Amino acid sequence: MPELPEVEVVRAGLQAHVAGRTIARADVLHPRAVRRHVLGAEDFTGRLAGLRIAAARRRGKYLWLELSDGEALLAHLGMSGQMLVQPGDAADEKHLRVRLVFEDDGPELRFVDQRTFGGLALADLVEADGTSLPGPIAHIARDPMDPAFDPAVAVRALRSRRTEVKRALLDQTLISGVGNIYADEALWRSRLHWARPSDRLTPAQARTLVDAATEVMAEALAQGGTSFDALYVNVNGQSGYFDRSLDAYGQEGRACRRCGSVIRRDPFMNRSSFSCPRCQPRPRRSN
Repeated sequence: MPELPEVEVVRAGLQAHVAGRTIARADVLHPRAVRRHVLGAEDFTGRLAGLRIAAARRRGKYLWLELSDGEALLAHLGMSGQMLVQPGDAADEKHLRVRLVFEDDGPELRFVDQRTFGGLALADLVEADGTSLPGPIAHIARDPMDPAFDPAVAVRALRSRRTEVKRALLDQTLISGVGNIYADEALWRSRLHWARPSDRLTPAQARTLVDAATEVMAEALAQGGTSFDALYVNVNGQSGYFDRSLDAYGQEGRACRRCGSVIRRDPFMNRSSFSCPRCQPRPRRSN
């Protein structure tokens, strides 16, 4: 699933290509794409017509378009969702689910989703922590790219949880934007095993981890994010290349760049965790 860097790449593309434009028509080509819009596809398309897109916004892994009527078009990209800007005469993508046509007859905005785990929905904007957010994500914590992000608050939040540190790092109510990829990378940089108890971290260790997560996501953003297949692309259909710089995630069987030990993979929450057995020793109580 796309994490903060990948979603920010998409947000920046949407800001450049659709912000300030007025929607002439919305077409829903698959009902599952708007299943989170509880009033249905007809209401969804009817309310979008004539609205101007004021801005593209993001918090953590969540993306939305701020609309001129004060609502938000909230996008859940899921496992395979793509927001593509395409010429109106371009052939429809095989998995095209929703199309926005604009009054200026310029490029369309298309929501393409092979697995249909993602979707679009209209939501009211509410105030949370002094920021206007779509109601369904108002509980999400600030992310490290947010100008108002406070690392000290994130450190206290991580250390308050009695759980494995990776579970805490993935908790979007503590720090948003971090997913499986960048959690493994941040833990590798911090020399912490994923099963280390979060509440037993020293303040210095927790701060090192928060800083590492911030740094690795900033580096990934500079490289367009991490793309393992054609599903993770920007609005122009281009892939990022940070996968070439990964030190832990997906590196099972390869030598640790820091010490030469073989990176191992462990099952974790129906997914996987990748770590170095020497640089990131497993805590005793998790054996």
